[in-house]
Amino acid sequence: MSQLHSKTCFQAAPLNGLTLKNRFIKAGTFENLAPKGVPGPELLAFHQAFAEGGVAMTTLGYCAVENAGRINENMLYMHEGIRQPLAHIIDSLHDKGTKVSGQMGHCGGFSANRTLGRRPRGPSFGLNLLGLPEGMLFCDAMSQQDIDALVEAYGRAAHFMKSVGFDAVEIHFGHGYGLCQFMSPKTNRRRDNYGGSLANRMRLPLRVLAAVREAVGDDFPILGKISLSEGSRGGFELKDSLQAAQMLDQAGIDAIIPSIGTSTMNPMLMFRGKSILPALLASEPSLAMRLIYRLVGPVMFKAYPFEEAYLLAQASLLRERVGCALVYIGGACSNQSFARIMEAGFDFIQLGRGLLADPDLVIKAESQLDFKSRCTHCNACVGTINSKQGVHCPVFQSAGDAA
Repeated sequence: MSQLHSKTCFQAAPLNGLTLKNRFIKAGTFENLAPKGVPGPELLAFHQAFAEGGVAMTTLGYCAVENAGRINENMLYMHEGIRQPLAHIIDSLHDKGTKVSGQMGHCGGFSANRTLGRRPRGPSFGLNLLGLPEGMLFCDAMSQQDIDALVEAYGRAAHFMKSVGFDAVEIHFGHGYGLCQFMSPKTNRRRDNYGGSLANRMRLPLRVLAAVREAVGDDFPILGKISLSEGSRGGFELKDSLQAAQMLDQAGIDAIIPSIGTSTMNPMLMFRGKSILPALLASEPSLAMRLIYRLVGPVMFKAYPFEEAYLLAQASLLRERVGCALVYIGGACSNQSFARIMEAGFDFIQLGRGLLADPDLVIKAESQLDFKSRCTHCNACVGTINSKQGVHCPVFQSAGDAA
């Protein structure tokens, strides 16, 4: 392990107009701690644990840009009605010396949000299996008017997020969510200017980036999470991802987070380790969804053995293609892997499961040369997204409680 690159992880670094005290960022995860979409003390306690544990920036997961962008009604969406409680959370985290990013998301045609009063809308007409328990089996294709309205929604949400105190925003372009649905040839079967070639499929994501940039200004950090591959035949592939990253870079994005997989087709590419199927079956309250999981589980939840920094080789391909900052995510769980990631030219590291198991991971890693997270990658945490306790590591701790 390179001593130089090991120390780099704990050094300050700039991200557009922002300075982060070290290279560690808490990845966005759906916390399930905002009942009816209202943030409160439980959400604050969840993120305070990571702030006290030393992360430079924590990410509020899935800040939907409008109500129609929520997968369910317990997700946040950005509007004036939550300004006061959201500002309190951000201010409190700032008091801990931690910056706060908000993950801008939209579910597109994949939703179980009963408050919509209509079918969800994506790039094309199709199935919406997530909505089956709510009687929402299909999604409709967006019209040009719908697309224009969505771009405006991203701009409004970004303006609100900057005004309420966020230090950065992260646009979710991956994992099968709304913008990814437009980027993927498997879910985007349009024959207009938003479908067909990659340039056309990237038209909406690039319009969204432009709207967000206009709303927040030139010196405000915009990150973007993409999927290197959807891991499904006919879907978004590595060659597409490399070109898409170049387009985002040329359009002025400040940092790209190359992840992998898609929640709707092949999530295990993203998670690795033990299958998430048992955890999902144990926690899913809907009988219909449990039946769907049992039917599609053998295909959808394939086995991908865990290894440290499992995306490093693929993600490193972006370094020679883009000039913006790169944020690594995927199996980073020890000082040895942190050093390898820095040596490969990444600027920051996002952590998810490792921080759920060890909220004070950064403090421990800085003080212990041979540090390795106690996370076993059992993926039991995935099943806690429906828990009243919020997402947490059920093996080692309760949500918000440091080890």
